[in-house]
Amino acid sequence: MPSPKPPVPNIENTATIKSEIKIEMKLLKQETLDKIVAQTTKNKNIQGSVFHIESADKSMSLFSSSGNISPESHYYIASINKLIISFITLRLWQKKAINLEEKLSNYLPNETLNGLLVHNSKDYSGELTILHLISHTSGLPCYLIDKRPDGKKNMDLILNGHDQSWPIDKVVSEVKKMKSKFIPGTKGKASYSETNFRLLDRVLEVVTNKPIQVLLADVFQELEMNNSFVLPSNSADNCAPIYFKQNQIDINRYWKSTHHDIVSTAADQMKFIRAFFGGKYFTPEFIEELKKWNAIFFPFKYGIGIQKFYIPRLLSPFKAVPELIGHCGSVGSVAFYLPDKEAYITGTVNQTSNPAIVFRTMVKLVNKL
Repeated sequence: MPSPKPPVPNIENTATIKSEIKIEMKLLKQETLDKIVAQTTKNKNIQGSVFHIESADKSMSLFSSSGNISPESHYYIASINKLIISFITLRLWQKKAINLEEKLSNYLPNETLNGLLVHNSKDYSGELTILHLISHTSGLPCYLIDKRPDGKKNMDLILNGHDQSWPIDKVVSEVKKMKSKFIPGTKGKASYSETNFRLLDRVLEVVTNKPIQVLLADVFQELEMNNSFVLPSNSADNCAPIYFKQNQIDINRYWKSTHHDIVSTAADQMKFIRAFFGGKYFTPEFIEELKKWNAIFFPFKYGIGIQKFYIPRLLSPFKAVPELIGHCGSVGSVAFYLPDKEAYITGTVNQTSNPAIVFRTMVKLVNKL
């Protein structure tokens, strides 16, 4: 999959393009938002939720929460951290500090790469590139959600109370024992894998000579995300508890080992999603070039560092669900941009066993715009 050339942001050009687009959007009313959000806690196992929805011009900016979460609550964003890591990667690419087509062998030692991706008895590890990682087209298995040789899944163990530490060396060792998905860069193939972004972390650390947690903290500072922290953090001691069904789960050992898991708020997530898609850092043309979509699992596709949520018209015959691009997390967390409506939505239902609730709620909300 060829990567686009990294264009330089052009704020004036972006503003011109946006001024020429006539967006028809109804302003969501607070009482409507409150009613929809209140209904989330009527679903099984949902203890609390929060949503923040905002128009591009901020003529509409609403919060609503329910249950044990307030608009100010800190919550675990889970895999939305991948969008922040992509943000760091793409900016380095714009500055020509990296090339997405570069092979991982330029950054990672042989002992890490040798035998990392073996497919049909052939080692393709030397063909892996940064682009493969950020687009989930590497073919690498996920050390969390894919089956180990014994048939178990590490994520199942973690969710059922067996918190585990997963430093990068352990990740690499585990992945080398697992079955690969496909040859890196196979046309039309993508497979969602936490492994990709753990390796991307390491590449970014080599390029910048900074730990990944520092690179993430730099983003928080730049975007004034004053309530966002890399976990574990004393500043996030009041983070909303994470639930698996009715049980609170403790994953502090896991957080201590990854150095890239994040706690944030709906407001801080709004600052970030606006920064990513609002034109300040990346032009609309640049964002379009990231939309090299491959299916990962329904209802999601993945591009270059960004995720797309889509519902085919066949499954929504009465009203088309607009395109949403951004990212979601396994705890029912969301941070998405609606290009057709020029609006943004962030939030969580904070439940690992039934994150689909967040998408049903999100669809209800966007259909009111």
